[in-house]
Parts: sequence; C-alpha cells; structure tokens
Amino acid sequence: MGLLGAADLPAAGVPASLADFFVAEDRSQIVGAIGIERYGQAALLRSAVVAPVARGTGVGAALVRRLLGHARECGVVELYLLTTTAEQYFPRFGFVQIARAEVPDGVRGSVEFREACPASAVVMRRMLDPEEVQR
Repeated sequence: MGLLGAADLPAAGVPASLADFFVAEDRSQIVGAIGIERYGQAALLRSAVVAPVARGTGVGAALVRRLLGHARECGVVELYLLTTTAEQYFPRFGFVQIARAEVPDGVRGSVEFREACPASAVVMRRMLDPEEVQR
C-alpha cells in the first residue's frame, strides 16, 4: 500500500485478497497498480496509480486496458470511478463524468464512496460491451 499512500490515494476498503487487482513491475519494484471492487454487474475502479518514475511510459494505460478486459471477463457492464486528480486522464478510455446519484446503490455503499473519497471527487462511468475486444 506504499504506492497508494505516496500518491495520496485511499487504501480504505481495498480488499485484503487483491483478487481483482493488477500490478506492474520494473526490476522487482512495483511501479503501478489498479483494481476493481465488484458489485454484481457494476464495479468500482480502485487504486489506479503509477509511480513517478514510470509515468509517461504507458504503464498506466496498459493497466487500465488490462483491467477493462478483466472486468468484461467477469461480467461487469458498468465501471465507475472516483477521482480528485485524474478526470482528464480517464476519458481516453471511454469514461464520462456523471452525477453521484447515477451510481448504483451497491457501488455507492462501498467504503470508498461512503468514507474514503471526498464528496468533491469527480464520478465517472464506463459502460462495457461484453462483445468489445480491447486493443
């Protein structure tokens, strides 16, 4: 969780198992991470982070693409995220800004929505087509 803390991202609510999380490594160092919390066919993108040394190298984009494919494979059709810093980054992956009220109850009940992220955080959604092939 050191990478999350260094980026001021909340670790609250991140599951201990990390079953739906991916990391990027460079020379045995974790340089990026991303994951989802699943709530039926909806999921919350969590902990998208890239170490400063790896920013601008494509690590973040590769992690997002991998996560989108994984979410699709898991039957997720709606992917949500909260951000205070990356609202300009995620539209390139099909995320659009929405109102908090549009988020399903399961996702809104997550620790990240209830406690970890400020009410001022931007909410974004990406609809996933199970037939879409991720490039």
